[in-house]
Amino acid sequence: MSRMARLPAGGRRPLDRQGRAVAVRCHRAVRLWQLGTEDMAAHVGPSRTPQEVMEHYVTMYIHGNLGKACIPDSIPNRVTDHTCPTGGPLSPSLTTPLPPLDISLTEQQQLGYMPLRDDYEIEYDQDAEKLISALSVNYDDEDVDIDMKRAHVDMYVRKLRERQRRKNIARDYSLVPAFLGKDKKDKENTPKRKITKEEKEQRSRLKSLCQFMANKEFEDFFENMHKERVLRAKVRELQRYRRNGIMRLDESVEYEAARHKREKRKENKSVVTSKRGKENKDGEFAAIENLPGFELLSDREKVLCSSMNLSPARYLTVKTIIIKDHLQKRQGIPSKSRLPSYLDKVLKKRILTFLTESGWISRDAA
Repeated sequence: MSRMARLPAGGRRPLDRQGRAVAVRCHRAVRLWQLGTEDMAAHVGPSRTPQEVMEHYVTMYIHGNLGKACIPDSIPNRVTDHTCPTGGPLSPSLTTPLPPLDISLTEQQQLGYMPLRDDYEIEYDQDAEKLISALSVNYDDEDVDIDMKRAHVDMYVRKLRERQRRKNIARDYSLVPAFLGKDKKDKENTPKRKITKEEKEQRSRLKSLCQFMANKEFEDFFENMHKERVLRAKVRELQRYRRNGIMRLDESVEYEAARHKREKRKENKSVVTSKRGKENKDGEFAAIENLPGFELLSDREKVLCSSMNLSPARYLTVKTIIIKDHLQKRQGIPSKSRLPSYLDKVLKKRILTFLTESGWISRDAA
């Protein structure tokens, strides 16, 4: 097996004639062709592979003694960019741009969105740039002036960070597609569990947490709350089984079937009872419900008139006379009660008692 002649690591003996020829061909091949290509390997020798030639060149001339002597560890007089140090004031690294939104030209115009800058015509805190637009560093600035300008730059940087934070939130929660109505198609294509009314109200109440949580964290938070509710309901169900003496899950099937039948019977019984009560209530006032003045009576007055077999119009007449006489007596005006002849003493006493209990007249009048 032929091997490529190599320069010893210590460089103690010079290259022989064959080694010098290989080195010359290797340097010429690097100038003419790209390192690691077939043409370069063929120029060095017909039996050389591109990988072998590249390893030889890197080992001997870059990482070897020649490379150590020619390539310094630290390059002197390197130009340092002082305009935008990483993390410094006004550095572009403070607001890392997001990839542009995938929206049409019409939608861009509707939003006032500039995709190449990832900016909008109207941004959060639109006048933030006024803090530094008129600033300039002068040679005769005093320490107070420099501190004031630094404070302005610091305020501007905070506004930029807040602006970018709001953009990140809008991008994370897909607020732009939601505004354009594109999220409805995605929701239809993505099957999810049905959200209850209570969970919707809870989401609305906790919407302010979105600015502190990522969209995935927010969704996981509600998903975990849903799992907690399911587990709590399951625990209550198992506790109910234990209270009823059920120790195995196969016994719960028969228990649930019996419980469902009992609840169904109770429900049917309550429906029948309510219907009977409604029919009895409607039949109780059947004798007076079609008479004039019935709609002016309260429920208690309807019961009173029905029990006394007194028409609503006559009851209202008696009620008006009694209340009018009571008010005249309280004002000191003598009046003689002229009750209708159809009103006997028993009916009068019952009506006076009812009006007294209802608060229409005082007890001394009764």
